[in-house]
This record gives sequence, structure tokens and C-alpha cells, in this order.
Amino acid sequence: MAEARLAVAFQFAVTDEGVDIQLDKNALRAVVDAAFRSYKRRLARIRALLSRSFFPTTGYTLLAFIIAGLIGCWIRLDPLNVRSDLERVGAATPLLNRFDPFVQEAFLNVVAAGIIWLIFAFVRRRILRLLLGYHGWMFERKPSISTKIWGLCVKVLSGPLPFTPALYSFQGSLPYLPLPSLNDTCSRYLQSVRPLLSGDDYQEMQSFVWKFQNGVGRKLQRYLYLKYLRSQNYVTDWWEQFVYLRSRSSLMINSNYYGMDAMFKKMTSLQAARAGSVINAFFVYKRRLETERMDPLMLRGIIPLCSYQYERTFGTTRIPGIEQDVIRHVDPSQSKHIVIYRHGRWYTMSCFARGRLLETCEIEHEIQRILDDDDPSRPVKPGELKLPALTALNRDKWGRLYNEHFKSGKNLKAMDTLEKAAFVVFLDDDEMFYSEDDPTQIDRMARSLLHGSGYNRWFDKSFCAIIFKNGKIGLTCEHSWADAPTVSRMFQWGFSVEADEHNHGLRFRDDGHCVGEIKCGPLKFPERLDWDLNDELVEAIEEAADDSTRRANNVDLRLMVHNEFGKKAITSRCKVGPDGFIQMALQLAYFRDQGHSCLTYEASMTRLFREGRTETVRPVTMQSAAFVKAMCDSASSKEEKRKLLRAACENHQNLAKNCMIGEGVDRHLFCLYIVSKAFKVESPFLQKVLSEPWRLSTSQTPHSQTGKLNEKKFPDQVSFGGGFGPVADDGYGVSYIIAGDVVIFFHVSSFTDSKVTDAYRFADQIRDCMAEMLALFDD
Repeated sequence: MAEARLAVAFQFAVTDEGVDIQLDKNALRAVVDAAFRSYKRRLARIRALLSRSFFPTTGYTLLAFIIAGLIGCWIRLDPLNVRSDLERVGAATPLLNRFDPFVQEAFLNVVAAGIIWLIFAFVRRRILRLLLGYHGWMFERKPSISTKIWGLCVKVLSGPLPFTPALYSFQGSLPYLPLPSLNDTCSRYLQSVRPLLSGDDYQEMQSFVWKFQNGVGRKLQRYLYLKYLRSQNYVTDWWEQFVYLRSRSSLMINSNYYGMDAMFKKMTSLQAARAGSVINAFFVYKRRLETERMDPLMLRGIIPLCSYQYERTFGTTRIPGIEQDVIRHVDPSQSKHIVIYRHGRWYTMSCFARGRLLETCEIEHEIQRILDDDDPSRPVKPGELKLPALTALNRDKWGRLYNEHFKSGKNLKAMDTLEKAAFVVFLDDDEMFYSEDDPTQIDRMARSLLHGSGYNRWFDKSFCAIIFKNGKIGLTCEHSWADAPTVSRMFQWGFSVEADEHNHGLRFRDDGHCVGEIKCGPLKFPERLDWDLNDELVEAIEEAADDSTRRANNVDLRLMVHNEFGKKAITSRCKVGPDGFIQMALQLAYFRDQGHSCLTYEASMTRLFREGRTETVRPVTMQSAAFVKAMCDSASSKEEKRKLLRAACENHQNLAKNCMIGEGVDRHLFCLYIVSKAFKVESPFLQKVLSEPWRLSTSQTPHSQTGKLNEKKFPDQVSFGGGFGPVADDGYGVSYIIAGDVVIFFHVSSFTDSKVTDAYRFADQIRDCMAEMLALFDD
């Protein structure tokens, strides 16, 4: 492309008078500027790589070591008594013998300073890793003296101020996920199932555990220990492979999740303008990831979280296969475009011109051209409208069709363009809004983001941006490459930029259009993707669309805005953590809804460790069971119920913290199960554990990770969070976001063909239970 631009900037003609050279100064300046920006970004990436390789020791420290070595040479300082050794090295080096003895000594001092600096950097990183392996601070209400000293040491070793660590700076300093002992895991498992099993069933389970723990479990643990020794995280690669990539179920509803826009206030009512703003914000975020100019997330300002999941945010696609899928991630230089879907028409659009990112107004202009495109000479081909339904198929079926029809010719080129795209944009005709008079409107948006019509979402892409007709937006995300907090941070970052600039009048004009002027002159019209869909493939697409539409219609999804009270009332009046309070409300609601408790899943992160992903908190405990029983017993006093609630919440908080530091149950048992399959060892205990259904699956969506969006400053622009489908056919999926002090959003899902569950009924149960629990603290 650079050669093409230069040919336009530099022209010549041969005449009778000689060679007439013509230079287009503006075009030549644009070429120079583009090259300068390109090399500047490359230098930034190289600088970030070098900084990351030696962090927390900086290049300025190396310079200080070298200067100290030269000063020592100048004043003849030799505290380590190595001068004679350096002189012998210089004498034995023919090349150095040509120089003055002082130059020889200075050069050798610089080399020695560099070697000492490398040793210093290595030791410093190892010490920081050891310090970050301490997690006692999580269990202290007030930091002890030893924890304060520990925190000071972490701050000192994390780098001198004012140098700010880059996104991946701490990766080499993070501790590895510890492998729990077999006895501890088995003991924790028995504690987690005790309230769910009757006396005879519990004794039977104890027998299973004892035989496993004292028999085949020891052998499996030894093999897993070898895996632990040779890997940076003994869980993550197996979790990605066996839980996600080897799963043959459809991604739609079963695996993918969604994120939602703020609904209380509009940025703009124009679809093209909002698309221009969002696409530009996401590419700015993409560029910041590439140059590592995003700050790593830090707990309490000093404890870093692992950042490795950010690497595959853009330009990533899950490729279907037979028996196992693969994740394709392309180099950032290959994902400078997006793919746009509109009424069965597929477009590819570069978001860069002459080396720079298009402005919001320029992207808006291109999106509007797509919205206005109705070229009768290029109608929608049969199959193009419902082509995305293939990604909603069973993975084996989709893998066979992919191998048969998308590995050659036009389809290969079109699919390659789609897979290399930074992300995919869907321009929908629906208008989405929030109405207190009709709360089902927001439910409709949630369902649209989770599954759409069943055939208008590309479920294989790392994430797809959906822009509705009235300017509302949302995301649908594939799960294998990263967990929700990674996408949530990108969404919140882009939204906070929009919110901040919108309030200062910098993104949209009064008429709703994006501010700015087109700088590139006439832009090339987005190119249509050319698919070759034969009759056999069209028939498969239609069948896939019918199946996905039927399954989409089977989802019940209720989004509840709980604004009676929020975090502030829970912490100040109840004196408990908000997550524990909500989890106990969910336990009480489920018991009243179903008449019994069930195995419950709550996602917890393990990103305190390198390449950490998630662990399962098991909220059903003896304490939670006692609280639920008391709440359903009219004879129990209010004081007793309060006491039991606080005990259950405190115990839940400790369980969640244990999971964060690698002392959970499920990931360890999962890895032991994988080892047993690899060595063809049968374990009835592991078979039973891994086949237990999670009828209540819950997750808290992280809020305000960016630190830029303040709900007090922008009270009308807080995101509604996101959600997911139910895990079990007769179960519920519940996602919630604690949005500031007074609002909690709940996303509740179930299947309509289930005879025992109802998402709307369960959402009302949650609201009633929370109100009843808060009322315990009225006096």
C-alpha cells in the first residue's frame, strides 16, 4: 500500500525537454505522516516489550548502574576487589588491547554493570513474585502491621514513582496457581454437599470420597503434580480445551453471553452516529492494548491482576472443527478492518486511511452509506440473510460444513476476511428502549443480544457489536478466549469515553451526528463480501436457521431493575457484603420457588495468579441452609434470622476469598478427571462429581473497572451489565451487577418449555426475598 500511495505523490513525464517531475506535496506529506505514525507505533510496541521483559526494573536503573560503573572506574573505586580480574580479562582480549588501559577498564566496567543489573532485575522479580504469593491481607478486617510492611515492600519492588506499569508489566512477576492437596479438596467437597444430601446419601458420598482419596486419587494427584511443575497454570489450558473447545453444544445460549448499553439516557438517536462513535472508541482501545498503554487492574492499588486475556480481544475467531474447535487469533496489523452485516448484505470496511484511525464522523458517513445501500444490481443471494445460523449449530455439524464449503474459492476469501476482522458489527432495525411502564422492552433487548433471531449473530467471533436503530448498543461474546470481565472492561472503557465526551459536547452535535469533518476526501465505499452458496449449503443454512429460531424462542429472559435499595443499604444497615447478601437472597428465592435447595454455581476469578481464569464458589453451605430454614420458619425470631444471615454472608465471603487464592474445589477435581481420562483410570467419584447439574448458575458482572465512569457524576449512564442463558434445562441463570449505591440489575434466564422454572416468577421471588431480608434490620 505504501508503494501505491507514493506513486500518487510522485509522478513524472518524459518530454522533449527532458523529465518533468511533479510532486503532490499534500499526498507526500500524508505518506510521510503515515510512515511516521507506523514507525512510532512499532517503537512503542518494542519499548513496551523491553519494559515488560525486565519489569519491575526499568531501563533508567540500567543507566544508573552504568553511570555508577563509570564513576567507580574514574575514582578507582573497587569495593568487590575485581579490578585485577578485569585487567586480566582485558589483557586476554586482543580487540581491547588496541585501546588505552583506561578505555579497556571503562568498557569492562560497563559490561560488569550490565551483568550485575540483569542479576538484580531477576532477583527483584523473583522477590516480587514471592511477595505477591501472600494473600493473608484478604482475610484481615484491618491491615495488620505485618501486612502493612508487606504492602510497603510490594510498592517499593513494583517500580519507582512516577513510572506507571504497562498492561502486561506484572505478567512475569505473578505467582503460579497453587495445586491444593488432595485431602483438602476432598474435605471441602464434602462440606459443600453436606446440606444437599440426606443422611444415607451423605454417608454414601463419604464412602466414595474415602475410596478415591486413599486409592486412585493419590496416583492421579502425582500425575497432576507433574503437570503443575511444568506449566504456568495447571488449569487454564485444559479448561479452555475441554470445557470450551471440545464442547459440541451450540454456542448460542449454551456458552455465549451478552453485554448491554445504559438505557436511561441516549447518546444519540442516530444509528450511524452511534456506530461511528462506538467503532472509533473500540479501535482506540485496541490501539492502547497493542501499545500496552492500558493500566493493569490492581486490587487496593498494589496487587496486580493477570492481563493475559486481553491479548485476544480483537481479531479472534473460534473456528469449528470435528471433535474440537480451535481459536484463531491474527496479528493486530491484519485486523484493521471490521465486517458489517445489514439485512443479509455483508460488508468489509477498513477503519484506517493513510495510516490513521478514521474519525467518528468519517465512520458514521460510511455506516450511513451502508444503511442507504439498496443496489438492485447486487441483491441478497439465497442463504446470505441466514448465513450466521451456521454458527449456532452443533459444533460437529458446523465443523463439517465449514470444511466442505469454506476452505476454497470465494467462500475462503470471504471467511478469511471475516475471521481477520477486529470484530463484527450488526446493524439491526429494531428500536430498543427502557420503559418503567413496560419493563418487557428491556427484556426484549436482552434476548436480542443473547441470541437475536437465531440467525443474525456471528457467534464464533470474539465479540460482535450490535447497534440498534435508535442508537442503543450491545455485545454478544464468545466465551472460550476470555471471561466476561475482559470484555466488560473494554465495553465500560468505550462507554465511559462516550459518556464523558458526550457531557462535554465533544462526540455528538445537537442534531445527533458525530462532530468533526471528513479529512480523507472521498472514501472508498465499503466492499461487499462475495459468498458462493450452492443449493446444498443454502438448504443446510435454512435448516440451521429453523433450529436456532426454535431454540431462541425457548428462552425466557427477565431483566429486573432493583432500585429499592442497593450496596449502601446492605453494607450500612445489614453490616454484610453485598455479594453475600445477594447470594443468600438467591438461595432463599430458589428454595421458595422449588421447595428445596440445589447445587449452585457462582463464578469467581483467579487472576491473582498468572493466566488465571475462574473458580467455582459453592454458595450452598450449612450456614446458608440454616438461614433459609429460619426464614421459612415463622417460629424463628428476627434476631435469630439476622444472626444466621450475617454468619452465612461471612462464611460465603471467606469461601469466595479461598477460591480467589486457589483453594477451591471444582478446578482441582476437573483436572484430576482429565488426568483419569488420559490414563484411562476409572473413578466413580469423579464421574459423579463432574456429572452433577448446576441448576442455579450465578455470576456478578464487574462494575466500573476503568475508574473513568463515575455513577455519581453520570447517574443516568450506568450500564445494565450483561447476562447468559440457563445451564440446566430445568434451572436458572442469574447475572447481576451492583451498579453504585442504590441500583442492582438482575438478568434472570430460564427455558420456556421447562415445567418447573419461570424467569419472571423467579425474578419477583428475588425482589421479595431481598426486601424481606433488609426488613430484618429495620429496628
